[in-house]
Amino acid sequence: MLSRPKPGESEADLLRFQNQFLAARASPAVKVVKKTDKRRGAGGSGDEERPPLQDSRDVVLLDDFPDVLPALIPAPPKKSKFKNACVRFDDEDPEERLECHDRHVTAVFSKIIERDTSMAAVTMPVPTGDPFPRAFHRYEVKNEVKVESGRKSIFAQKIAAKRAAEEAVTAPPAVETRHTHRRLAVPGAICSPGSAEEEPLHSTKDSKRDDDVSFLRPHIITGEGLGNLESEREALAIHEENLQKLHSMTQEEILQEQRRLLVQLDPSLVAFLKSRRSVDEGQERREKPGHPEPGTESQHYGEETVKDFAVGGSGMEESVRPEKDTRMEITEVDLPIKPQKEWIHMNNVEFEKLEWIKDLPHPRQRRTKKGMQARFSLKGELIPPDSDLPTHLGLHHHGEEAERAGYSLQELFHLCRSQIIQQRTLALQVLGHVVQKAKAGEFASSLKGSVLRLLLDAGFLFLLRFSLDDTVDNVIAASLRALHALLVSPEDEEYLDQTFSWYQGMAVFPFTPSREEEEEEEEEEEELTLMEKTQGKKSKVENKSDPDVARYDVIKGLLKTQFLQRLRYILEMVRPVPAVVLDILDILIRVARHSSEACSQLLACPRLIETIVREFLPVQWDPRVAEPGHLLTSLHGVACATAMKLIRVLASGGRNATARLLNKFELKSRLSRFIAEDPQDLPLRREEAIRLSTEAFRLWAVAAGYGQSCDLYSGPGDGEQIPPPPVTWNQVSGLRPFLETNLRRSVQEMSQLETWQALQPLTTTYIIYLGVYYSVCSQQPSLNPIDCLEEVERLTSEVLLPLFSQPAMHRMWDLLRPCSALCNPLSCSPAPESVPSIVSLSCTGGKPQMSLVGSKSPFPFLTALLFLINNITHIHKGLVSKYTSVLDLKGLKDYLLQSWPTGPLSITPSSAWILRHEYHLQYFVLALAQKMAGVCPDYTQHASLHHCVAMALLSRLLPGSEHLAHELLLGLAFNPEFIPEGKTGGPEAADFSDILHLGTSTKLAQPGSVAAGFPKPHRGVLLGESYQHLPFIRACYLSQFVHLEPALARSQVAYQGQTYLVQSLLLPEVKGPILPSDWPFLPLISLYNKVTGAETGGAVLNTLPPDLVNTVTRNLQWILLLETWRAGVLQNIPAAAKLARLMCVFLTGGDLFLEGPVHCYTAALLALYCQPKVLDSLELDAPLPGLASFHDLYISVLEQFEGVSFGDPLFGAFVLLPLQRRFNVQLRLAVFGEHVSTLRALGVPLKQFPVPLERYTLPPEDNLNLLRQYFRTLVTGALRHAWCPVLYAVAVAHVNSFIFSQNSTTEEADAARKSMLRKTWRLVDEVLKKHLLYYKVHNPESPMGVDLYEQLPPIRLKYLQMVTKKEPKENMQMSDPE
Repeated sequence: MLSRPKPGESEADLLRFQNQFLAARASPAVKVVKKTDKRRGAGGSGDEERPPLQDSRDVVLLDDFPDVLPALIPAPPKKSKFKNACVRFDDEDPEERLECHDRHVTAVFSKIIERDTSMAAVTMPVPTGDPFPRAFHRYEVKNEVKVESGRKSIFAQKIAAKRAAEEAVTAPPAVETRHTHRRLAVPGAICSPGSAEEEPLHSTKDSKRDDDVSFLRPHIITGEGLGNLESEREALAIHEENLQKLHSMTQEEILQEQRRLLVQLDPSLVAFLKSRRSVDEGQERREKPGHPEPGTESQHYGEETVKDFAVGGSGMEESVRPEKDTRMEITEVDLPIKPQKEWIHMNNVEFEKLEWIKDLPHPRQRRTKKGMQARFSLKGELIPPDSDLPTHLGLHHHGEEAERAGYSLQELFHLCRSQIIQQRTLALQVLGHVVQKAKAGEFASSLKGSVLRLLLDAGFLFLLRFSLDDTVDNVIAASLRALHALLVSPEDEEYLDQTFSWYQGMAVFPFTPSREEEEEEEEEEEELTLMEKTQGKKSKVENKSDPDVARYDVIKGLLKTQFLQRLRYILEMVRPVPAVVLDILDILIRVARHSSEACSQLLACPRLIETIVREFLPVQWDPRVAEPGHLLTSLHGVACATAMKLIRVLASGGRNATARLLNKFELKSRLSRFIAEDPQDLPLRREEAIRLSTEAFRLWAVAAGYGQSCDLYSGPGDGEQIPPPPVTWNQVSGLRPFLETNLRRSVQEMSQLETWQALQPLTTTYIIYLGVYYSVCSQQPSLNPIDCLEEVERLTSEVLLPLFSQPAMHRMWDLLRPCSALCNPLSCSPAPESVPSIVSLSCTGGKPQMSLVGSKSPFPFLTALLFLINNITHIHKGLVSKYTSVLDLKGLKDYLLQSWPTGPLSITPSSAWILRHEYHLQYFVLALAQKMAGVCPDYTQHASLHHCVAMALLSRLLPGSEHLAHELLLGLAFNPEFIPEGKTGGPEAADFSDILHLGTSTKLAQPGSVAAGFPKPHRGVLLGESYQHLPFIRACYLSQFVHLEPALARSQVAYQGQTYLVQSLLLPEVKGPILPSDWPFLPLISLYNKVTGAETGGAVLNTLPPDLVNTVTRNLQWILLLETWRAGVLQNIPAAAKLARLMCVFLTGGDLFLEGPVHCYTAALLALYCQPKVLDSLELDAPLPGLASFHDLYISVLEQFEGVSFGDPLFGAFVLLPLQRRFNVQLRLAVFGEHVSTLRALGVPLKQFPVPLERYTLPPEDNLNLLRQYFRTLVTGALRHAWCPVLYAVAVAHVNSFIFSQNSTTEEADAARKSMLRKTWRLVDEVLKKHLLYYKVHNPESPMGVDLYEQLPPIRLKYLQMVTKKEPKENMQMSDPE
């Protein structure tokens, strides 16, 4: 047995062991198995099949690589390299991945043969006395070689000079072989795939190609690693072998191999080879200026191969030349500082490296319409492109457009990620200034697009978020300042604080962006699986990435990035300067205004509220803060009004949040201290002390709005308290005399404008308090009613009535229209730089004085005054007549007349906030009018105006005002007192108007009914019946708003002052008005949806129950009443939308339209909608609210008509109405194509059809397909006068106009009209033939609906003879068609 080697044995022992093993011929302990190539199957490695090499040189064989290249045509599909390179899985096999991405290196080589060195000269190193080889110093080489190919450093140039010197001493003899093969340049010599693709292929007989030096030397294989003497010889040998191979191939073989290589090789490798070839050729062309451009001699060879790369090659050449020319222009004369030879390392001047110290050129004056890149100063100001600013301002740099001063947004973004602290800080500061000025609208007229939108799309929000994680205080401060500029609008906060004391001013809408765009994008995405659908909206937000969330809601996107935790860390640990602290508090206030969910996240953030209360709302602090000259270096430990405001805004988010703030964070003690102490006694500066005290009172008001903190100053031991809050009536009534006295004094100063402007907010709060006092006084059991009535009478006679007689009061009523947002929609338009993802009230820059929230606005005072008057007249009905003069004021009437007819306003956060306060004033005017309607005999003159205002207000009221809408529906909208036309001859006037055809040129006919013995009442009778049924109509509509009961309950709690039931002072999110604009049609639409849903479930509803028929009848009665006496109320509903909703009568059930009342009112409405002015405004192609497509609705009507119409003329009139000539031709094609069977039942008599036929026959039809359908239905008998007289007359008119038209047209149309004319001439039906040939004009009074020529006009007769090639019989005399 063989022994094994042991430690310590030498190499000789190992050799001896090896010989013993071989002599014993023992089997090895380990067997080497070569793994076969999966692509070759189980055939083995194939080593035994390889032929032996004919020479003795060493050969390196690549295992498992075949000698014959694998066929790769068609090429494998290309896939994204980046996708495959980035995604990796744990269970993925690396070997399989390599096999999958194998690009077959065998296509390039399969074996490596040792180069022949038998004839190579061996050069031994020169022996020296130095222990190490001598180092090369570039200064030893005196002569330099000019390097042309691109930029090279001085060291590289010295190396090239040294090699050139060595070659000059020992010139390689093989260089001469370059010129011996000049004639061997063959078509498309492929030195590289890039070169073969870039140059066209030439014929072998082309002698001009012999002068091309690019084929005499290799471009890819240079032999640089073989030494100075042998490198070029070996490279040329390989090159000659390639040329010989190419020379032996035909043109087709070369092209085939070229395509195969391009398919097999990696695209990146092809691009590299192409770049090498283009650089070498560009250098050669510069060496030979007279050399022609490549590819200009034989463009007809291989055009498809070189077309793409020829463009790229020329473009590359053009990009190289200017670069070289620019470098050559730099000389010593251009430099402002002349380099001296005595300077260190300035022996050889590199002028291209000194280019940056040249004087900047003057800014270029571009007189083109193309925009230029915006540049900003360090203050964020936009620098004009033609401004020439001095360089000492620090606005010039060495980036793009170095001659222009300022920084672009891209450069500022780049500097924000710099490693230099100062650069990061400066860039963030400049971006903050840019955002601030952009929000102010300073760039609106100078820049295209929105700066804020561009910044947010570029990731500005997350750039600031990343900067907050910096460790440098200055960077944190700059990023917070920029974030403050982006999110916070100080003007918005100022106006919100101003309106806090208005009527219902504490309640505000959340600053939540609209989700319309987000919902639209979600609809476009793939449908979710059932499991994903069951998840809530919260999970959808959590599954989205931060940028996706921030795209639609910046605040929500920030909250997903642990933004609050970072701010808490900065406040608690970093403890920044006061300015940064105020920025953080302002940002937190903006976050709290976002939604109740955001308030909950603020409260849930660990130690955030504790830190704010402890550090910025302490009970005691250093009194030196109040000293005038004291410099406040830290705000920590000092009471801050902004922190109190943050707590107040958080408390507005909900009653639970308020309870947590008051109890968990010990705010009751702080609140009682800041409320009880006079601001002058607080150790703060005067302005800050007043703001702190004001915010403390506002916080107490918010808490009291939930019924909390009402016992703030009550003594202990009061026992368990239950709602309502423990406030006795004596405490409230004792405050009334004091406030009433102050009110008397304040109104006396109304004539003094400056004094009154300062007192008006305080006076408004006095009046609101008295209004609330008298609204609940009647509910107090301890109140003496007689004393209360006497107080009210005294207040009216001594304060309010004298107030109305003052001239200053009349001026306030006159200011209603100039300050109204309804009359001036632009006053609440969004800011120029507003973005949907950041909600703003558009108050940046301040609101004008003559606006609803301006300094001269009368709305807060007049709203409070009307609120007080309504409550006074509610408890004392006898005082109603005292205030009749209010409704007679000219300023109020002018305002109401102009405000109600305005079109629908776009609901934005700014408009919703402003309009809500304006709607309060209108509601109190209408409430006062309701009280006067049944008491004052002279009120009738205002009834119609107030009813129009009420109807318009119902369509405008926003979420949170459901209580006001309910009150209007109950007491005003359907009140007969506000529709005086019903009892003053209105129905008779309507009948008289129909008899005299007022508003139309002809009498509007009403289609009859197929029901036997059906009465046909006049419109006046229908109006009188509708007026009598107003109470039933009101009940019908109130039943349709049952789904609003939860929102109504929340709104009633807020408006009625039930504080212990109020859940939040944040109003519901605004998505639009409470009621849709077409709410008068709501009962009919709801019934249609219910019936359609039931039929979809399989139910068959041919006949509806009587109660549902009554619902439809009441709905039609109300619409008829409004269309007749309040047409302006429905003017915002498009006529097409009205028609579409009225069609629901025929689509609901099988025979609803046959019910007597339904049929009568529908026919009356159709007559109104067929008036000329209504028909002119009918646009069926425009988008309609609540309707996806009118075409789809019309198809449903056609199908319903075919099934259940029974030939009813009214139903037929609705089918015929959309077939007018000016509407979409697809509607007419649907009738004459797929639904041609409807023509048999459309028997609407011409005298009963309410639409003039001119709207169907003019202008002549030009759609060839429809004309062919007209002609086919007439000839085949599908369209007959007895079946469908209206469309028969229309079809005859259009076919006659077409066949006798001699206008120039297409060949197809000309052939068609001549063919129709010939076929008409050969018709067997003489009646139809005469109608088509002798048609003159339509005539509804004619039995056939058309008038005919007695004899054809000469021009038509001549044309007929030419087309038919015959003499018309009987001289074309018309005979009686009968």
